[in-house]
Amino acid sequence: MARFEEADARLFKNVWVCMRCSAKNRNSAGAKPRKCRKCGSKRLRLKHKTKKA
Repeated sequence: MARFEEADARLFKNVWVCMRCSAKNRNSAGAKPRKCRKCGSKRLRLKHKTKKA
């Protein structure tokens, strides 16, 4: 199944993952959220993009 730019933007843009509880945190402003919505941790990373085969 081929992905297109709109789908990639919806899946990966402004999506941060907590390194403590693996919760997905979205931020519409484009900036990094201050803390995790679930556990309150400040350790967040961008969601990894899958590699194309």
